[in-house]
Amino acid sequence: MALEVVRYTDEWKDRWDQFVLKSNNGTMFHLQRFLSYHEKGRFDWHHLLFVNKKEIVALLPGAMMGTTIESPIGASYGSFVTADIDFATALELVDTFSDYCRDRHFERALLTPPPFIYQKVISQNIDYALTYRGFTYDKHYISHAIRLDHRDFVTGFQSTARRYIHKYLREHPLRVEISDDYESFYPILANNKARHGVKPTHTLEELLRLKKLLPENLVLFLVYKGNKPIAGSLMFVCNVQVALCFYNMLLYEYEQYNPIHVVMYEVMKWATEKGFGWVDIGVSQDTNAENHMTPALTLIRFKEKFNAHGILRSTFYKRFI
Repeated sequence: MALEVVRYTDEWKDRWDQFVLKSNNGTMFHLQRFLSYHEKGRFDWHHLLFVNKKEIVALLPGAMMGTTIESPIGASYGSFVTADIDFATALELVDTFSDYCRDRHFERALLTPPPFIYQKVISQNIDYALTYRGFTYDKHYISHAIRLDHRDFVTGFQSTARRYIHKYLREHPLRVEISDDYESFYPILANNKARHGVKPTHTLEELLRLKKLLPENLVLFLVYKGNKPIAGSLMFVCNVQVALCFYNMLLYEYEQYNPIHVVMYEVMKWATEKGFGWVDIGVSQDTNAENHMTPALTLIRFKEKFNAHGILRSTFYKRFI
């Protein structure tokens, strides 16, 4: 196979997104529909298509940061999007990409693929091809995900979580709804982030823009005490395999009602009914630590209450010059 590298232009948009949706490992973060929510000029985009006889073999969304090509930029996951390819194709793909970078005098590449749970058919052909051709790991994050086996998932929860959920089901102290009321959710989100000295990844306007661009991919759960929203979870439907809990927030003055336990129950019930294989509940790093790999042990213990297990979110790195 002789792969040709084609720089993305808007004429490829529909074919690009169709390929992502049919691929083995593509997510909503790889879609041009998703990437277009960023304001024009914010990033120096450098998206690539790998083509054989006019047929797309792989995609790589990315942008230039100085002389470094990074994938993703402005998204959670990037790197190569492919069908369930054999190893020879994976190796040629990595070689073609490396040659492209060297020919254009790029100094380095940083690639962060989705964890294995996002694949329809689990394969590490590209991972091995990357490491065989000299890519190393720039960093790892510990993320946590819950496997949905479509049984009574509550039985896998730790006893404290089961007790809070049974109380919720028995006494109905709270109400949970799927909502488009992002204006009510955003102050809860901003308040939570401010407690940790940070701002949300998205502005309210960006979330509303994403909802308009990808209406089926954003699902907001709001928890009410009476008529007051006190907590919420914003889910990203990443692909047919995984629903990602991007934001999981509460008003701490209502903590005694255990709204996060309640919304986790409703999210997992919804995800199970929709046929997802996993609920990804995000990375679990101590963002205040000097070492970026430092785990947030309290957060991890909380996630493990819901039968979550650790998975790696890794970034590959190679220097070409």
